[in-house]
Amino acid sequence: MSRPSGDDGLRDRFREVMAGVPTPVSVVTSLDGDRPHGTTVSAFVSLSMAPPMVLVALDRGSDLLAVVGRTDRFGLNILGSDQAALATAFARKGGSLKFAGVPWETADGVPRLLGARGFLGCTVAQPVDGGDHVVLLGDVRVADPGSGRPLTYYSRDFGTHVALDAVRP
Repeated sequence: MSRPSGDDGLRDRFREVMAGVPTPVSVVTSLDGDRPHGTTVSAFVSLSMAPPMVLVALDRGSDLLAVVGRTDRFGLNILGSDQAALATAFARKGGSLKFAGVPWETADGVPRLLGARGFLGCTVAQPVDGGDHVVLLGDVRVADPGSGRPLTYYSRDFGTHVALDAVRP
């Protein structure tokens, strides 16, 4: 099966379609010795309940992916609706500078952002090639739910989930 080249505008149309899909926002973290690394992702999902697993996609060229490749561990910090500034800060390049002024602790060997809506500590079960990304299948070792509304990304903007009953006339 051949893959489309994207030269005919397919990539732009694909990007537009995906902008119309609301996604949760989280910060994936790992430790390089005692140096924290992290990046914002919207490509993650639960994969399995037995055993508990998640799937997260990281850019093939990211520094974080290199760190996770050496440690086989990552944290998934699920952000709340009041943490859009944190998502923006971790979306930039800058290594451990992203953590400046951000309260965090080490949990299960990875950085846990304090105040995140939820936290999962994971080990890499298997990396999978995914084009310009690597998909990490993660075994969940620690799960700590939080409370509040989730931060979502939709139509190139941050928002949150609202139940339909809340918006019906």
